[in-house]
Amino acid sequence: MPRSKNAVASRARRKKILDQAKGYYGKRKNVYTVAKNIVEKGMTYSYVGRKLKKREYRTLWIARINAAVRAEGMTYSEFINALSVKGIDINRKVLADIAMNEPASFTALVASVK
Repeated sequence: MPRSKNAVASRARRKKILDQAKGYYGKRKNVYTVAKNIVEKGMTYSYVGRKLKKREYRTLWIARINAAVRAEGMTYSEFINALSVKGIDINRKVLADIAMNEPASFTALVASVK
C-alpha cells in the first residue's frame, strides 16, 4: 500500500505562510523556508508592538495632561493626587481628550480639585 502524504493539507499550510509573506522583498515572498522564518519574526514583532502601543499611548496621554495642567499652575503628579483625594475617577485617556478638545471643561475640572 502506498504511503499517504496528504498533499492537500501540506500545500495549504505552505500556501498560508506564503500568503502572509505577500509584499516582502526577494526570496522572502516566494521561497517557503525563507518566508516561514520571516513571517514568524514578523508575528513576534506584531505581538510585541501591540504591547508597546499601549505604553506609548499612556505616555502620550500623560504628556498632554501634564501640558494642560501646567498651564493652570499645577504639576501632573499634584493633579492626579488631587483627583484621587477628591474621589474623581477619570482615566488618563479621557482626561487627555478633555484637555485637548474641551479646554474650558478641563479648566473647570482643575479648579474643582485645587
